[in-house]
Amino acid sequence: MAKETTFPADIFCSLKDLLGMERYAHHFDLLARKQRVKSILGGKHASKLRGRGLDFEEVRQYVKGDDIRNIDWKVTARTRETHTRVFSEEKEKPALILVDQSKSMFFGSQKKTKSVVAAELAALAAFRILKEGDRVGGIVFNDQESDIVFPKRDRRNILRFFENIVKRNHELASGKTGSFEDLLKDVTAKTQNIVTHDFLILIISDFHRYSPSVLKSVTMLSQHNDVILAKITDPFERDIAEVKFVAGDERTQVAVDGKEKSLRKKFEEGFDADFQEFQVKLKKHRIPIFQIDTVQPIDQQIKDLFKSPAK
Repeated sequence: MAKETTFPADIFCSLKDLLGMERYAHHFDLLARKQRVKSILGGKHASKLRGRGLDFEEVRQYVKGDDIRNIDWKVTARTRETHTRVFSEEKEKPALILVDQSKSMFFGSQKKTKSVVAAELAALAAFRILKEGDRVGGIVFNDQESDIVFPKRDRRNILRFFENIVKRNHELASGKTGSFEDLLKDVTAKTQNIVTHDFLILIISDFHRYSPSVLKSVTMLSQHNDVILAKITDPFERDIAEVKFVAGDERTQVAVDGKEKSLRKKFEEGFDADFQEFQVKLKKHRIPIFQIDTVQPIDQQIKDLFKSPAK
């Protein structure tokens, strides 16, 4: 009988751990339904409509064509001009979560690997969206392949999504490296075959290359949908350890003297500048991006980023 492979926690994820993320899925408002100015999505979810809705928006002067049932008679009597109440209707917001489980994600210097944090964030988002009553699905991709789970309003559906995440996550132990740009281009094409318009698309990756092709792929998806990026980072990617070490990939190696202060500063500034430049380019297309690190508890990071609006 073949020996079962074990996968250490924090380096690899498990289905049990992803299902456990549900207990944190009530501390944040990812979809920004209430048009809060400080929300990451800036309120693109809700739309002002004439007539009866779910949430009161404002009182304004009556315009021909407004539903007379919404006339605010108290304001009308006080101002002696006809005023009507405007409501916002919460439309369905189906969501698609794209999760990167490629080789660049298989890294973590202190607590967890980026691939595990990406998996946890995907689970948190999926549970939260489902609790909001919207359909949710996802695409899990590594350097060679991708798995698609079409959006449904069904717990069994996100269970299949989680199973795909775990499968691709465990393959990181032996998988091959591919081109992130080509991979994202392929995933973008598959996403466009799934979404129509007014979807929420959450892309979870380390975005380790900010190439024009990556930006193009992301902006294509944002033309008729709300796209939000989650960048998974590890402290060691920005802050070089104060030791001498050898860094490399499959082709090259380089000796790094982390004790050299000027080198550490230059590395930090370069990391920040690259990210800020990418952020500015995304902002032109109204695409928000936020960072999640591999050290702090993910539930606390999400709670701080997506605070639910006060009732």
